[in-house]
Amino acid sequence: MSPVHDPFAVAGKSVIVTGGGTGIGAAIARVFSERGAKVLIASRNGEHLGPVAKALRDAGGSVDSITCDVRDPDQVEAMVDRAEAQFGGVDVMISNHGASFYARSEDLSPNGFATIVAINLNGTFLCARAVARRWIEKKQGGRIINMSSEAGIYGAPGMVHYAAAKAGVQQLTRTLAMEWAQYGILVNCIAPGPIDTPEAQTRSWGTPEMKKLVEASTALKRLGRVEEIAWPCVFLASEASGFVTGQTFSVDGGPASALTIP
Repeated sequence: MSPVHDPFAVAGKSVIVTGGGTGIGAAIARVFSERGAKVLIASRNGEHLGPVAKALRDAGGSVDSITCDVRDPDQVEAMVDRAEAQFGGVDVMISNHGASFYARSEDLSPNGFATIVAINLNGTFLCARAVARRWIEKKQGGRIINMSSEAGIYGAPGMVHYAAAKAGVQQLTRTLAMEWAQYGILVNCIAPGPIDTPEAQTRSWGTPEMKKLVEASTALKRLGRVEEIAWPCVFLASEASGFVTGQTFSVDGGPASALTIP
């Protein structure tokens, strides 16, 4: 029997993962690398990148890293240049970077609001624009995967800047998908719910009691694993999602109900 064609394959694809030095981004890089993709990880903090890149290379992966502040268009262009130089091109752009902090809306400074929007929303646009321009010029298609959040769907008291930016990422995704479909560029978005990472542990559930409340807020009554965000990224980067664009996928464990059915 001849081998079955695998529409989920990503082997040989060149993938950029921003925010690739920690948490979800590091898991995305690992999952793609394990499947034979060539991966460039980027982060504002270069200290995070080295250990991740080394571990993936030691495991046999083709991995490079670069420090990049996605708010700076020149640094974003340099990031894409690096991927093209190392891997011969770019096939997939995964904008996983993000930042936030807690503040009451009435106490939030204009600069604080603008900073979080610049990282989460402006940076996502700059990354998408950088790869799309090159794909359009070369008359080749590509895949863009943006990272939103359930905060962008439901809101997030104490993080109005983050919620607004992540909601913007979803509309950015839909609009770019409509504009760039004619060029074979598919643009989709993932909105994670509570995912078990050290960063989320510090920011969102600092105590065991709070963690139990967060778990109870999902229909599945647990936190998500980082791989459960990485795997949908593989789908969206692969041939299997060839008729999917402009969509936001909620990966959040489902909404919990106040009604318990025995």
